[in-house]
Amino acid sequence: MKKYSHVDVSEQQLEDLVRQYVETLEEGLRYVSHQRVTGSGRLDVLLVDSGNALVLAELKVVEDDGMLFQALEYYDYISSHVEALARLYNSFSIDPTQQVRLFLIAPTFSQSIIACCKWVDAPISLFSYRNIMLEGSSDIIPVFSEQTIPSPPDILETYSLDDRLNYITDSGVRDNVKALLKQIASWDEGRILIEPIKYQISLKVSGRNFAYLSPRRKFFVLETFDPDGKWRVYPVHSAEDLTAPLELVRDSFKRFRK
Repeated sequence: MKKYSHVDVSEQQLEDLVRQYVETLEEGLRYVSHQRVTGSGRLDVLLVDSGNALVLAELKVVEDDGMLFQALEYYDYISSHVEALARLYNSFSIDPTQQVRLFLIAPTFSQSIIACCKWVDAPISLFSYRNIMLEGSSDIIPVFSEQTIPSPPDILETYSLDDRLNYITDSGVRDNVKALLKQIASWDEGRILIEPIKYQISLKVSGRNFAYLSPRRKFFVLETFDPDGKWRVYPVHSAEDLTAPLELVRDSFKRFRK
């Protein structure tokens, strides 16, 4: 086994390492841009994940509890401009209907920042890292390790189907969603569970989710598995948009039904 040494790097070097080794953070991640100017300063790195959601990465080369607040300022900017960014970086097929994700990357995190992260109502991930250099080589290799964020205490919340449906402001779309849910329920009446959850409508059979329906103001989104078992997301703006994903939803239902 080759010997190695630990190496300190500058923030600029860390940005370059994240770009070069982006897939070691998470499979399917792609580098988009860095040092984009916002109203609060220059954000560090923009990425896009395998599901085409935009990912903001905030980097530090020392432990810094202030990075969470700084990252949330950038997160607010990115979330408010996600549609414009999707158009600007159109070659990355960014899906502006998906919630922006937030990565914090630093050598270590204090227990204080880890505890605070559990209350952030956003998809947030913490990655500690160390940089190594193999004996006889000048290449620096980052080694990332995702840190566990504890779950907040359970808060009993109840949701109704009307809550989810009334999020849709277009009455025609709302009626179409009602008809669609009725159609899906008819595939196996009494066994299909159509359940409202925090932001979506969950579709289950035999205790397993075979699809989700996410209401938007003037359209909706269907999420289900493709024939290869990969999770896919389909925005539905018209009847034509619904044909293909509905077939996949039905196929997933048939596979999960016992």
